[in-house]
Amino acid sequence: MARGLELDLVEVAPMANPPVCRIMDYGKFRYEEAQKAKESRKKSTNVSVKEVKFRPKIGRGDFDVKVRKVDQFIHEGHKVKVTLQFRGREMAHPELGSRILDQVLAVVGEYVKIETQARLEGRNMSMVLSPDKKALDLRKAAGLAPEPLPEGELTDESDDDDHDDDHDTHEDHDDVVEVSAVEADVAEQAAP
Repeated sequence: MARGLELDLVEVAPMANPPVCRIMDYGKFRYEEAQKAKESRKKSTNVSVKEVKFRPKIGRGDFDVKVRKVDQFIHEGHKVKVTLQFRGREMAHPELGSRILDQVLAVVGEYVKIETQARLEGRNMSMVLSPDKKALDLRKAAGLAPEPLPEGELTDESDDDDHDDDHDTHEDHDDVVEVSAVEADVAEQAAP
């Protein structure tokens, strides 16, 4: 019967009792299945993981730029791996790294879900953030722009009181000179 219509006899459900067969043009059937698969691939979103690296002694400006990038990646629908790299003695203070990651979460927190919590892996501390589709859609529906970055949250290492730099006030230089003078007196007394 299939040969008379110049069609193919195709077994559709071989496990059924009795097996189910259909008379159709098999070439046309394969073409239509390929087109359906192609359409479904077009509609699916390709989610990739972007990585943004921080350091424990990051400056305010660099922090703002990197958080803006994290925010941009989240709004584009990508997952973001936030990595904090430690070097040398920084390994003794992982709480500084946790504080930086908490500040990143404070800025982009309402749009993200934490996929993996922050954990220390060797010299790196990392966490993975994924976009919260509901929060992003609500924000877009309300027509709100992204919030500006909060000021003054990041503690800058150069603001510490016990840290002397070449660009400190004149009084700090006097203290340094006085210490140097005391050291010179001690050195003169120790010399025979």
